Amino acid sequence: MRVVLVDGGGSNIGSVRYALQRLGVEAAMSSDPEEIHAADRVILPGVGAAAAGMARLREQGLVETLRTLQRPLLGVCVGMQLLFESSEEGDVECLGLLPGVVGLLPSSPALRIPHMGWNTLHAGPRLERLSQAGAEPSLVQGIGEGAYAYFVHSYGVPVTGDCLLYGEHGSRFAAVVQRGNVGGAQFHPERSADVGARLLRNFLEHGLA
Repeated sequence: MRVVLVDGGGSNIGSVRYALQRLGVEAAMSSDPEEIHAADRVILPGVGAAAAGMARLREQGLVETLRTLQRPLLGVCVGMQLLFESSEEGDVECLGLLPGVVGLLPSSPALRIPHMGWNTLHAGPRLERLSQAGAEPSLVQGIGEGAYAYFVHSYGVPVTGDCLLYGEHGSRFAAVVQRGNVGGAQFHPERSADVGARLLRNFLEHGLA
């Protein structure tokens, strides 16, 4: 299996690569459109600001590469946010692979921003629909209600019909999403112990079936 990590300047790319190595997979880091299109699995990591991430993808000529990708694509952290239509962080147009606008998480004296640390995962609308039909999406297979994952983010995606799992920090935000061959995890799988390893293993073994 050929797994490619999109080298879009995300500072967590090395830790995601190491998490894949722990699962026995040696992923290539690449900004080559041909290599990305030829991969069996593609992961878009990202840490930092959406505007900087999109600027780097444009500089490397990877926006259309990702928009036309037919292989399973998983965005991680800011990489997940870049899958959506736009982000209020820098008022930037994103890849537009998933509907929705990324917005700033609510803050108050009792709510610290960025949202940083472990948080509980809950079943989102897409998972509930599939569960009622007796199906379980492969991306979150074995990740139950109430599981914990590790987050570091100031902006989040609203809970829409594509949301498999959500978290709460002042309001609900999407933690795992999927539509067709495009999926994303807002949390850091490389820092989320067994839950993160399970999500990556699910993606490697099943894609986004």
